[in-house]
Amino acid sequence: MEEILKFDTISQFNADNNHETLHPLVTVIDFSKVAPRRLRKAYFGFYLIMIKDVVCGDLRYGKNTYDYQEGTLVFIGPGQTLGQNGGPELNQPMGFGIAFHPDLIKGTSLGRHIDDYTFFGYNVNEALHVSERERQLILDCFSKVRYELDHAIDKHSRKLIADNIELLLNYCNRFYDRQFITRENVNKGILERFEVLLNEFFSSDKPQDVGLPSVAYCANELNLSANYFGELIKKETGKTAHEFINLKLMDVAKERIFDTEKSVSEIAYSLGFKYPQHFSRVFKQHVGVTPLEYRSSLN
Repeated sequence: MEEILKFDTISQFNADNNHETLHPLVTVIDFSKVAPRRLRKAYFGFYLIMIKDVVCGDLRYGKNTYDYQEGTLVFIGPGQTLGQNGGPELNQPMGFGIAFHPDLIKGTSLGRHIDDYTFFGYNVNEALHVSERERQLILDCFSKVRYELDHAIDKHSRKLIADNIELLLNYCNRFYDRQFITRENVNKGILERFEVLLNEFFSSDKPQDVGLPSVAYCANELNLSANYFGELIKKETGKTAHEFINLKLMDVAKERIFDTEKSVSEIAYSLGFKYPQHFSRVFKQHVGVTPLEYRSSLN
């Protein structure tokens, strides 16, 4: 059975990295000072942001492997696993990491908005690639948190630390928006694959087997996380992925209504609806008339 390290607390993570625990709920680590170790798979019970300074091998995240290049950030949320178990050879980690426990941000502005930073749910092949200037901004935020950890804990510490982590995440939001733009060709390729996926889905027997195609289903078929996929489609088309699927669904439904030899119920089942009434309700919501009224208008 594959060995998985388990880090539930910041102190456990610090101990594994031979790093002093200055605060029980947050840490900033310079991985270049960590002893070489073999590749291992690890589970995290807290948030972890890592930025690499040099190329140092591949990371395994979920079902995907990613070449963890210089200037790459990876975001891990509580309950996620990262890495893979390697051979006996040792690797020297490089770069920096900041880890913070969910308890640190409870009652803070960051705590109220942490779910807005959806990149904690991205796959590693959707990591953030930053320029040198962007990297310096990120490292400056790391440095400010580290300064607070080196300072004696007082009534201001928790807020200042949380505020600086929030600033870091806000910068990352901006950089992800920039990445969506600068990787436009890649994104258009995904949009084309999405359209092909829907065309093939509705021309097959999958609707009867799978049901209506969900955003999660489409993202999984395209090897993307649902969060990243949804935001990419929104930025490329101005529509949510769910809206895009519904538009395709209605286009196919309109085409099939031309076939007067098929009942509305048969068309509904062929599209993946469990109940014809649901199909009629969704159709009227998007088209403005019922399927039968639409069919009559074509005569």
